Amino acid sequence: MDIKSGFGKRVKELRARSGISQELLADRAGLDRTYISGIERGERNVSIVNIEKVAVALNVSIEYLFSSERFSTNLAYLKKDFEVPFLDRFKYHLDSSKKILTFQVNGLLTGENVDFMSKTLFGLSSIFNEGELSIFVDHREMKTADGEPVVYSPEVAEKAVAFQQNVIAYSKQAVVLCNSEFMVQQMNFVTTMSGIRDKAIHLYGKDRDMIGEAYELLDVNGNALINSIN
Repeated sequence: MDIKSGFGKRVKELRARSGISQELLADRAGLDRTYISGIERGERNVSIVNIEKVAVALNVSIEYLFSSERFSTNLAYLKKDFEVPFLDRFKYHLDSSKKILTFQVNGLLTGENVDFMSKTLFGLSSIFNEGELSIFVDHREMKTADGEPVVYSPEVAEKAVAFQQNVIAYSKQAVVLCNSEFMVQQMNFVTTMSGIRDKAIHLYGKDRDMIGEAYELLDVNGNALINSIN
């Protein structure tokens, strides 16, 4: 595979795992849809300026566009990805003694789901003083029906900024277990947009290593929701 075809496939897979159409990616990047289509078909010799535009539109760094992490090109955020009700895929636990609020999300999110989480978790976090509570997030099982990792759609990313400003901005710290380096990239972008980048730590790696590091950061030996190290 030549470099133009390889780069085109890379753009397509990151677009697909974000649930973004060619039209939406083109709009976010300020480029023509036919230009994006040409990139994905390996027909365009893309300038560094337009590479940067594509990276920004996907909420990743230029360096990550050329990383070795790979996904399928199956489009995410399809109807089949939401067959299991959200309340069966969302769990949370408040450890009042340790002052840690933990939540897990399995599968994909909608903007409405994020609004529900924001309302629910803000109600729990609001009983603490500013800077007292730590937030522990488990996004390892954010996967589509095909079993592959997925990141936030543009709608969910936008809602996540408001969620973080509402819930996490008044907390001590947030530690997030990610499903991929792609998610780490996106979470870095979202937390920067929400103004909490200095208190958010995004981890990705082997479960044992990730959870061990998270426990160390949170100063705990276990967690009621995330208590198994594989």
